[in-house]
Amino acid sequence: MPPRTSTLPVLPYRKPTRGRDYWLLDDVLPDPDAVRERCLARNDWTEGYPHKPESWPGLRTMPALEPGELAHVEKLVRKATGAPKIWAERPTGGGTVNHNCVQVVGEGECEPRPHTDSRNLCRYAAVLYLNPLVPKDCGTSFYRQSLPGGTLGGNQVAPPHNNLVDALGTRFVAPDSFTEDVRIPHRANRLLLYSANLIHTATRYWGTTLPEKRMTAVFFWMA
Repeated sequence: MPPRTSTLPVLPYRKPTRGRDYWLLDDVLPDPDAVRERCLARNDWTEGYPHKPESWPGLRTMPALEPGELAHVEKLVRKATGAPKIWAERPTGGGTVNHNCVQVVGEGECEPRPHTDSRNLCRYAAVLYLNPLVPKDCGTSFYRQSLPGGTLGGNQVAPPHNNLVDALGTRFVAPDSFTEDVRIPHRANRLLLYSANLIHTATRYWGTTLPEKRMTAVFFWMA
């Protein structure tokens, strides 16, 4: 990462608040063990970093949940947010949104990477923790800007920008440009649902074998 040579734009800040900016839905799947075993039995994984020269880490494949399971989760999401309708957006010009995607990332395969999801592709994002043997500090953290001089900046992307790169005007920032604000503990069968424009990242990763590694399913909904 380059040294910090100029001041980045200061983003708006709103303290992540449960029930407004994020929601915790525990025991979300009726049979999480069956979902996990089905995922572990997959043989159609796509490899990311460090296995292949990709920007995203570990392994992933789709779909994570079957239609009935996904419908059950989406019903809970609509109830929590009050949104009458949610849907997975299709990118204009082709491409793929990794909605309902299972991701497996081990220790040493990636560091925390604060980012936001694209506002033009989702209003809400969610992560479902699927490994019951992962430590609590392998959950998800919300971050905010850490500015020169020790002051704190914002944590969300607002119009007209669609993502953090747009808002900051660069993809390359100094590693001390962000600081942890709120940490959500890992808990198996917990769905962390949050506003997609908030800066967030996996807190840390875990494990060296497929059954041990941090396994999650991720979702992206418009509303």
